[in-house]
Parts: sequence; C-alpha cells; structure tokens
Amino acid sequence: MTIAQITLHQPRRLIVGAGTVGEVGAWAAEAGSALVIATPITAGFADRLRLSGRVTVFDAIPGEPDIATLDAALEAARRCKPDLIVGLGGGSVLDVAKLVAALWDSDQTLVDVAGPNRVAGRNTRLVQVATTAGTGSEAGIRSLITDPGKGNKIAVESAHMIADFAVLDPELTYSVPPAVTAATGVDAMAHCVEAFTNRRAHPMIDGFARMGFHLVGKYLARAVKDGTDTEAREGLMLASYYGGICLGPVNTAAGHAIAYPLGTRLRLPHGLANAIIFPHVLAFNRSVAAEKTDEVAQALGLGEALSAPELLSAARGFCSDLGIEMSLSAHGATSNDLPLYASEAHANRRLMDNNPVDMSVDEVLEVYRAAF
Repeated sequence: MTIAQITLHQPRRLIVGAGTVGEVGAWAAEAGSALVIATPITAGFADRLRLSGRVTVFDAIPGEPDIATLDAALEAARRCKPDLIVGLGGGSVLDVAKLVAALWDSDQTLVDVAGPNRVAGRNTRLVQVATTAGTGSEAGIRSLITDPGKGNKIAVESAHMIADFAVLDPELTYSVPPAVTAATGVDAMAHCVEAFTNRRAHPMIDGFARMGFHLVGKYLARAVKDGTDTEAREGLMLASYYGGICLGPVNTAAGHAIAYPLGTRLRLPHGLANAIIFPHVLAFNRSVAAEKTDEVAQALGLGEALSAPELLSAARGFCSDLGIEMSLSAHGATSNDLPLYASEAHANRRLMDNNPVDMSVDEVLEVYRAAF
C-alpha cells in the first residue's frame, strides 16, 4: 500500500528547558516594539522574556477566545504597530497570537482566512511561549476561534502561522494548578491518540504520537502530585508539543468533535472537555483499532487486551485518579442539552470523518449520556 504524502511544519526555532524563556529577548534584540498576548495570569511572566524594546501587553484572553476577543487583540496590535508578536500562555493565547500576527496589518478578515491555506502571508515575526502542556498550539499551523452566534469554532490553518521561535520552559508551568495540569495533560494525550488511531494515520506521525502518549503515561500523575517536578513538567511539555505536530498533517477525530460543544455551549475549558470524552471514544474505537488501542492502554498502565467496557472503566479511572470530575452533570449539563450537543458534534465532519469508525448521531448521543 502506498504511504500517503504529508507535509510537516514545525517552528523555525525551538528551545526546550528550564529558564529558556529568557532567550526570547536576545533573539528579538532588534525589535523596536513587541505586543505580548497573554491572560491576566500569564502576563505576570512578561518580564521573564527580557524584551528590550517597547512592550505592550494585551491580557484579555479568556479560556475560549471568540471573535470579539480576536477583534480586541487586533485593535491593540493596530494601535502599537508591533515588530514582534509574542503569545505567552496556553492554547487560547497562542491561537489568538497566530491570527493577530497574520492579520493586524492585512486587508484580510477572519472570514477571509477561515479554512485551510487562505492566509495571504505574514509580515510580523511570531514567538510562541507555552505556559501549559496541553494544546501544543506552539507547534502548529492551526487556530480555533469560537463563533458565539453559531455556537461552533472557526478553524484557520496556514503555514504562514507557524512560529519563528517557540519556547518550552517547564518553569512557566510550575504554578499551573493540579486540576488544570491533569485536564490539559489528557488533552495532549488525546491529540496523540486520536491522530494515532485516525483514518488518516501516517507512520511518521505515529512516531510523534507514540512519544507523546508514552510521556503522558510516565509523567502526568507525577506533575499533578508535584507541580515543581521539573522532569515531569518538561516531559509533559514535550508530549504537548508532539501532539501539536500530530494536529497538522493528521488532526484529531471524534473525541475532539464531541468535546467541542462542551466548550462552546457549556464553556468548559478545552482540556477538561476532552478529558471527559476521551475514555468513551477510546473504547468506542477499539473495535476497529484494537492493536493501536491496546498499545495506548499499555502506555498508560491501564492493562493488556482489555474489552471495550473494561477499557472504558480503566481509562475513566485513569482520569478520575488525576482528580478530574468526569460527570457532565457535575459541570452544569442537563439531559435536555445532550441532543443539541450530539447534533453539533456529528455535524463537525472536519473531525468526525477522521474517526476510524463512523459514528451516528445516536451513537454520539450515547457517549454524552454515558458521560452524564
């Protein structure tokens, strides 16, 4: 069988290790002005960048950025006319930073660039500094923005949005609370697992995926237990980065499609939504991806040759043992909400069509009910 052609994009420069955030300033020494995009919390790390020019901080990025958030960030950029954009935060921040770097001085709008390969270009240099280990957005070419009017996410994908410089400094994740560490770690794993068991799976991407979910199996519980465990934190940042690489040429599948309405409708953080759904889709897909699913289960310490019900129970236990509340009802969902979530998830063909086995609307609804 012929192996499918893929194109792999990675940041032009990647630096990994404790204290490396301070390298940004030296790399960007000639930048006269910089716009740092952050949250109110991650803005506190801005001084660690050691930027020497004029620095403007835009720190109004929420957990699920929407069109209004992007518009406000673009306006901030147009006011300060930066030579450099720095995304300093988790996936939401990094996604916004990509789009601001590409669009602030362009005639294109979000509507113009939605979809694959529609960004005309980028004039402003882009640095991506991750402060969580989950989305892997610093590695990739994709950005997701919520459209509150339609209740879905607008996906933009372009090689013009790849970072010039990406930083994985585990010290920036020391203060991430255990619950967020757990959920974002499972999200990183889900990126790897969904690419690994994907209809579009590719041997090269399988290698990154394997490295990612093995690192999560080895280090996630350690990082949840001790947030200052540098080895564990760095291992998770690498897992997240590898997951981000998986998203470009292969992408996620039903797990993420089913998680998205929980973000847009329930306002659950992306990592938490994926953690709740992950065990159910892992078990559902076992019937057609048994060998790869068994490999995932062993890497996570769940056991060997598990049946689908045993796998579901073990994977839920893995997440629960990390302190993740796995019940949708505990997060504010009602049983009446579930059919709407199911219809929206099933309509996300961009991801659902990647799943190794087709899922009907009723089967998606059963996942929500089992997670309720």
